[in-house]
Amino acid sequence: MRIRIVGTGRAVPAQRVTTRALEERLGLGRGALEVATGVVERYVCEAESQIDLACVAARLALDDAGLEVQAVDLIIGGCGVPYQPLPATAPLVMQRLGLADGSGAAFDVNSTCLSFLTAFETAGRMIEAGQCETALVFSAEVASRALPWRDQPEVAALFGDGAAAAVLRRAGPGEGRVAASLMRTYPSAWEACGIGSGGTRFDFRREPQEFARHSLFHMDGKELFRLTSRHFNGFVDDLLERAGWRHEDVDLVVPHQASPLALAHMARQTGFAPEKLVDIAARFGNQIAASIPFALDVARREGRVAPGMKLLFLGTSAGVSFGGMALEA
Repeated sequence: MRIRIVGTGRAVPAQRVTTRALEERLGLGRGALEVATGVVERYVCEAESQIDLACVAARLALDDAGLEVQAVDLIIGGCGVPYQPLPATAPLVMQRLGLADGSGAAFDVNSTCLSFLTAFETAGRMIEAGQCETALVFSAEVASRALPWRDQPEVAALFGDGAAAAVLRRAGPGEGRVAASLMRTYPSAWEACGIGSGGTRFDFRREPQEFARHSLFHMDGKELFRLTSRHFNGFVDDLLERAGWRHEDVDLVVPHQASPLALAHMARQTGFAPEKLVDIAARFGNQIAASIPFALDVARREGRVAPGMKLLFLGTSAGVSFGGMALEA
């Protein structure tokens, strides 16, 4: 796809919560959660909403692109957890940004932690097809909700809230492209992580106890680790082959920030040098779908992305899926 990123932006809530503070609150020994997770701090919503974060990130991305909001004619929300089941989150973001009725399309896609990449590819295909000119893709997550603090504090402490957005337009000659994208799903591990309630699976009127029991996030880290260890290397090799890239051609890897320990394992497993990875998990935690675009914005604003560079987006998601995109900046 001849598509380029012309602007990015990110947002976090005002409240910063350290892992040391969580350890004290939970009555755990000093360093217990920090050693188990590798996360030192994260940001947590108190006054802010998911929509607030999305709109701040979107406006910063538009400022970065040098565009007015009226230039946008497509908004795609790629959030692992929506603002509410119905309607979609993107139309509300469109409203809050001040876009007029009928001025564009707005809808959501969901592939949990890989939702930003799915939204990016969907927007790119629509731009290529001539259905729109300027797309705003965002991921906003309030990951601090529905966490299993009592049963799995070492899982709950991985997550943080945040949002990020990117503005996409058609690329001109020599302006970059999406060289390849790939997703593969391993549904044998469908039950390894998730939140059961909130959809149609449990009726809160007829099954209140089951609804309550499945309302918190759960994760079987060992099962996810086993599956990833077996298949992720081959997935990365296939993605690079589709792009026509060699391993050493990759200038920067922008991964889903599952955890600092997971990123270190991914670096060892795939053979990418740690300095080629954007690793912000210790400072922000796992921001679900916002992790990849958030890390991209950090890298761009730190001067780690330059025209012509080869970027590799990589991640895993509940379901379980592996996803990646090879992008020439």
